[in-house]
Amino acid sequence: MTMHEDALLRASSQGGWDRRTLLKTFGAGAVAMAGIPLLSACTGGSAAGSGAKTATFGSGSSDEVPKAAYKAVTDAFEKKSGVKITTNVVAHNDFQNKINTYLQGSPDDAFTWFAGYRMQYYAGKGLLAPIDDVWEKVGGNFSDALKKASTGADGKMYLIPNYNYPWGFFYRKSLWAAKGYAVPTTFDELKALCTKMKADGLIPIEFADKDGWPAMGTFDYLNMRLNGYQFHMDLTAHKESWDQKKVSDVFDTWKALLPYQNPNALGMTWQDSAKSLADKKSGMYLLGSFLTQQYTDKAVADDIDFFPFPEVAVEGRDSIEAPIDGLLLSKKGGQNQSARDFLAYVGTPEGQDVYASVDSSNIATAKGTDTSKFTPLNKKLAEAISGAKNISQFFDRDALPAMANNVMIPALQTFIKDGTVDVKNLEAQAKSLYAAQ
Repeated sequence: MTMHEDALLRASSQGGWDRRTLLKTFGAGAVAMAGIPLLSACTGGSAAGSGAKTATFGSGSSDEVPKAAYKAVTDAFEKKSGVKITTNVVAHNDFQNKINTYLQGSPDDAFTWFAGYRMQYYAGKGLLAPIDDVWEKVGGNFSDALKKASTGADGKMYLIPNYNYPWGFFYRKSLWAAKGYAVPTTFDELKALCTKMKADGLIPIEFADKDGWPAMGTFDYLNMRLNGYQFHMDLTAHKESWDQKKVSDVFDTWKALLPYQNPNALGMTWQDSAKSLADKKSGMYLLGSFLTQQYTDKAVADDIDFFPFPEVAVEGRDSIEAPIDGLLLSKKGGQNQSARDFLAYVGTPEGQDVYASVDSSNIATAKGTDTSKFTPLNKKLAEAISGAKNISQFFDRDALPAMANNVMIPALQTFIKDGTVDVKNLEAQAKSLYAAQ
């Protein structure tokens, strides 16, 4: 969908990943991923001044819908510009997990990646090419918030945002209408709804965490609802300690939901859970809007609705997780004007409309894109993003790679399994990892 390295690289905080199809399930020791193939080393593209109009594009969007959407974009750009784009599509997990090796080897000119810290980390390592010249051409198409998320720690621009997608609860309207369910706006109402759904023979909250990353969405929302957006940002930056009551309160609050989540979560992928929701075996599902890519049956797709994570405490519903995905240039790709032109095209309403014509599960970021074909669900998703006071990226994008992967994934999976968590151990590991930076 997170989009998201081998264990040794992660342990030294060299990793990167995408939330959607992020990681293979690890044990507490973060098993080395020797079985993951290296990314293909595409070395196409042309240096500036060579006269050839070619570029290579590395994509981790390997699911059928986004893969087809990016093909539509490259086809349209080729027709418009005369540039030949050679695309190297790699399976989600492989692309995300081997990104460090990829960028230090023979990377493609342009590649799919993410905004915020996940981008800033690799820019800081000198593995990306700044694209301030591209932003001079298309920067007016983006909001200040998007510009901030696309800026490196050095103040230079690195990302062209293509789309973002809010996380929230998704459900089937027909099931809720038949059962008389109402959208909860508070945590108490959410728990009461779960109780009713369980009595009706449903799995109240569909849940899948075989790949490790989805549980981070629940943690982030409870943390922001209880402690506020700024605490989320400070905790992921380790400006706040994990060994404190505010963090323990997140897990204590979550315990009230554990009996209502799918008991088989640790053996299921998000695609498995998407099917369960479609089959009306579960009442609702907290995930990103990329969930709807799974629903190729129009009757099912038209029956999906959404509501934001309910109010718990201080923040109400002012904060939303809406990760930003887009395109970057590798250091090598920065020498290729055709690759820069490709990124500029993706930063236009025209380019993003082409993408959205195939993949309507996400919300285009460029101003002036065509919203006339938005479904009621798309409109609701767009309103949820535009109406939010704060937009978080997601734990695995806001935190140190090794903290998210080596520490949080096993901790959350243990919590899901037996409801226990050792915040002192989380703090000890965080202190060691962040001090090593």
